[in-house]
Amino acid sequence: MNLLRRKSVEQSIRDTEQPEHRLRKDLSGLDLTVFGIGVIIGTGIFVLTGVAANQTAGPAVALSFVVAGVACALAALCYAEFASTVPVAGSAYTYSYAALGELIAWIIGWDLILEFVLAAAVVAVGWSQYFALLLDTLGVTLPPAITGGEGGAFNLPAALIVLILTAVLVAGIKISSRLNAVVVTIKVAVVLFVIVAGLFFVKRDNYTPFVPPAEPASGGSGADATLLEAVFGQAPANFGISGIFAAGALVFFAFIGFDIVATAAEETRVPRRDVPRGILGSLAVCTTLYVAVSLVVVGMQNYAELDTEAPLAAAFQAVGQPFIADLITVGALAGLTTVVMILMLGQSRVAFAMSRDGLLPRWLGRVHPRFGTPHRITIIVGVVVAVLAGFIPLAELAALVNIGTLFAFVLVAAAVILLRRTRPDLPRGFRVPWGPVIPVLAIVACVVLMLFLTVETWLRFFAWMALGFVVYFLYGRRRSRLAHDGQDRPPMPGQPDLDTGFGSSSPPPG
Repeated sequence: MNLLRRKSVEQSIRDTEQPEHRLRKDLSGLDLTVFGIGVIIGTGIFVLTGVAANQTAGPAVALSFVVAGVACALAALCYAEFASTVPVAGSAYTYSYAALGELIAWIIGWDLILEFVLAAAVVAVGWSQYFALLLDTLGVTLPPAITGGEGGAFNLPAALIVLILTAVLVAGIKISSRLNAVVVTIKVAVVLFVIVAGLFFVKRDNYTPFVPPAEPASGGSGADATLLEAVFGQAPANFGISGIFAAGALVFFAFIGFDIVATAAEETRVPRRDVPRGILGSLAVCTTLYVAVSLVVVGMQNYAELDTEAPLAAAFQAVGQPFIADLITVGALAGLTTVVMILMLGQSRVAFAMSRDGLLPRWLGRVHPRFGTPHRITIIVGVVVAVLAGFIPLAELAALVNIGTLFAFVLVAAAVILLRRTRPDLPRGFRVPWGPVIPVLAIVACVVLMLFLTVETWLRFFAWMALGFVVYFLYGRRRSRLAHDGQDRPPMPGQPDLDTGFGSSSPPPG
């Protein structure tokens, strides 16, 4: 049996018209851009700025955001080409199926489950912390037993926000888009206010030295060492040039989510035009905001004194502005709300595409007759994320989100190169400039960032992938639609279609 059998682009597009799997096309290019901003601006801008500046990069943390942003931009160009060519739900999974084959598609789909579900749970826990902090400023203190604090048995706020957002996602993509637009407006307004207000408290001396001298990192041993250290025997230094790249691998988490825009391609009115705009537009806006905020916060307070849990709020507290600190808490709460929602949206669409292809049970991919959403898989995703956020401490697993995302980016970039060679005839609404150069640079940039992740993270990632292989060979390989029709391309005229039983009237591709 051919494990690298490919599902043609034409067949993928035709599958979107099946009545029981047809999603509503309600989104515009602006909706997609706002979705991207909604999922990107969150933990990174409110937390990781302080961690990266204080421990690894110093004032040059702004350059770390640029490094991570460039890696994402290179990958984003590849996503934009694929999304304009294959406007189908599933993002990297669907693209890999068309270019690299079924086994690789399964691997990337399994990888995206790791990325989106864990990321949503991690961010939901962060939402709970900010929610408790906001209530505390209002004089209401939640007991640690229900907030995941020390000795707590269950993080109730985290689980509840996940379930509420699950209901919103089930109710329809347009309702989700409207809620996202409102919340994004709030958090972007807060971020812009922080930038403008912070400029009045910037001290030039705090930028000197902009790139602090390199210091030997404490270095890890065994599984705690970075892969770079394990391979070359030397730990990457804190600060200096090495510190900028190490911080780039850390703040990469801040950019996770722009690829979710591609998962909504099937629900977009003009996907060939609007999906590339949404991906690149949201990434450009967020990178600009990240760099501006990082420059302001390290200018307000010396990098060695930055708080690593709530750096923006603490910086304004330090200059005697508690009101702005409280406002930042509101902005962070709003920001994390949309991040959780859109991460779950992305996961439900990837699982929807996999179930439509038979790699997951097909009944999961049924679309609600009234709401036009894959309600079954959305509810399952919501319950799983709620359980993870409520019960499991996820701090040590957050790095898995980074490695999963970087791995997906590598495969998408490789798939662009391969599909250019195997299907040059396909109409492409957007083409990555400079031929294979940009995809190759995307692969190199992502691999470099992956080297700065710990051996323990790599081992956990390989364990998850091994479990994925087991599931594929026990279930997906035999249940796949391509395993039943035995084709790597759409039916020829007059040949019966697997789902309808009727012959195809479309001419053969090419």
